[in-house]
Amino acid sequence: MLSKNKIKYIRSLELKKFRKEEKVFLAEGPKLVGDLMGHFACRLLAALPSWFSAHPDLRADEMIEITAEELTRASLLKHPQEVLAVFEIPEYPSDPKLPEQTLCLALDDVQDPGNLGTILRIADWFGIHDIFCSCGTADVYNPKCVQATMGALARVRIHYCQLPEFLHSLNREIPVFGTFLDGENIYSQPLSDRGIIVMGNEGNGISSETSRFINQRILIPNYPAGCETSESLNVAIATAIVCAEFRRRML
Repeated sequence: MLSKNKIKYIRSLELKKFRKEEKVFLAEGPKLVGDLMGHFACRLLAALPSWFSAHPDLRADEMIEITAEELTRASLLKHPQEVLAVFEIPEYPSDPKLPEQTLCLALDDVQDPGNLGTILRIADWFGIHDIFCSCGTADVYNPKCVQATMGALARVRIHYCQLPEFLHSLNREIPVFGTFLDGENIYSQPLSDRGIIVMGNEGNGISSETSRFINQRILIPNYPAGCETSESLNVAIATAIVCAEFRRRML
């Protein structure tokens, strides 16, 4: 049985204040919870009896069989799905040596949780395991963002940091790519299998403070050149195009 206090606790995790205090986040649904189990310490696992019967080997600090009515009362989803879990938020150090070894992403104040979740899925698909986020970027542990990652959160590490300071700390030989409307055509520029790709805010792009540390300015050109078109691309779509081109060069 799920007590009123436990339901209140679960629903409180919609707010960043309580996630930060408790150092936990909420995940819901069979696929998402299944993907995250084993990657993060699980404080609470609450599910219908049928779900527990189908997953007898899973373990958590606290496991509670609940009714469909209790699940509806506790869930943040419009259509609750069998199981919800509370996981501990991991801590990943912002190691400036990572971009020396592999290709990473950086996000400069990306605001929308849906965009952030989609970018995690894109990074996961293209084998990018570390994303460095400015402190103004959306909270990846927001329930909407967690759902949007579709399990990629288990394989992509998010590092929140003072982004300009982090970029300043990098070895000067490390390529720092950034997308700009006055950049050089990405399809004709040399790319790298290491370094960091910076993607900017949905409305304002990359900030002037961050752009000072970008040494490779790139552009996704529209087609045909010179034709009147949309002002810009959605940041998640732009990230997918950029990552696809980087990985295509590596093949």
